[in-house]
Amino acid sequence: MSPKHRLGFRFTPFIIALFLLFPVLTSADTVQLKPDHPERYTVVKGDTLWDISTRFLKSPWLWPKIWKINQEIKNPHLIYPGDVVVLRMVDGKPELSVLRKETLPVLPAVIPRPMEAMPAPGDGRTVKLSPRVHSEPLDSAIPTIPPNAILPFLTRPLAVGENELDKAGYITIGLDDRIALGNDSQFYARGLQENETEFYHVFRPGNAIRHPDTGELLAYEALYLGDARRLEPGDPSKLVITQVKQEILPTDRLLVAPKKPSLPYYYPHAPKTLVEGRIVSALNAVAEIGTYAVVGISLGTREGIEEGTVLRVMRHVGTHMDPITRERYKLPDEESALVLVFRTFEKISYALVMSSTRPVHMLDAVITP
Repeated sequence: MSPKHRLGFRFTPFIIALFLLFPVLTSADTVQLKPDHPERYTVVKGDTLWDISTRFLKSPWLWPKIWKINQEIKNPHLIYPGDVVVLRMVDGKPELSVLRKETLPVLPAVIPRPMEAMPAPGDGRTVKLSPRVHSEPLDSAIPTIPPNAILPFLTRPLAVGENELDKAGYITIGLDDRIALGNDSQFYARGLQENETEFYHVFRPGNAIRHPDTGELLAYEALYLGDARRLEPGDPSKLVITQVKQEILPTDRLLVAPKKPSLPYYYPHAPKTLVEGRIVSALNAVAEIGTYAVVGISLGTREGIEEGTVLRVMRHVGTHMDPITRERYKLPDEESALVLVFRTFEKISYALVMSSTRPVHMLDAVITP
């Protein structure tokens, strides 16, 4: 498939080739290099693919249009620390590829290869590189985005539907009639299924999240309070608090804790259709939301939003008084950031703010990039 499809924004681990496999919106954008782009860049531990792309391109989401897969290296879809990302001009067009130790020519064990036989960099000659056994284990492939920014939010409840509240188990009372529960506090709970896991998240239903334009109920916030482990099944079940983030009280709810996941490798792409929503919540909310903050948006799976979807944030400027006519008129929204969706629900999704150029605010618009 031709890589002429627009990808929502920057990229991800082994997405480099897979980028080309996902249908996305066609773009008329042309690839433009940054004026100060390097000719090559050596990947180091702590890099993300999102960041590396910004070193070369003005529009990093166009990376797959100029990426050349080297099929002769191990795991060509992944980038590891120590790899070298190389920029070349081929027929007047930029091309990016990766060099790895295992792509070096195999040298004789006794007779060294003469230096004059080695091609000089940039002399235009094409060299077939034979793979060799790589004796040292490769580090983990670099991620799309900073892992610590989203790992805490991959399994904890962030939003719940109205019906989920009715189905969740709930705390009744602590041992010895204790009300406020802390670390190692044992308590009783009802509403837990006999065959459920022994590990739970404790949460408290928060505010209703409504669409700011239509008033539609999108979800209820789920305020994460801590973790618990079931000691004895039954009705009531007996549990113990294993971690406390906020004070835990009777009527607080219990949801089964999924197994701790490894960091997903996202495939950044634009949504398949034109969409428009708004930022409706901000975890650890502050007055202004910056890079690597987690936000909730009023778009979910019903609008075709998927994990890896990239959206453009447009600052909702508002209206202004015309100094001549004295009438108020609407100011156009201003671009402020891009967000990458990492978790989806039916009517709401959670996304990480990427490379913001100005502060992001509640009710800012999110649109197809």
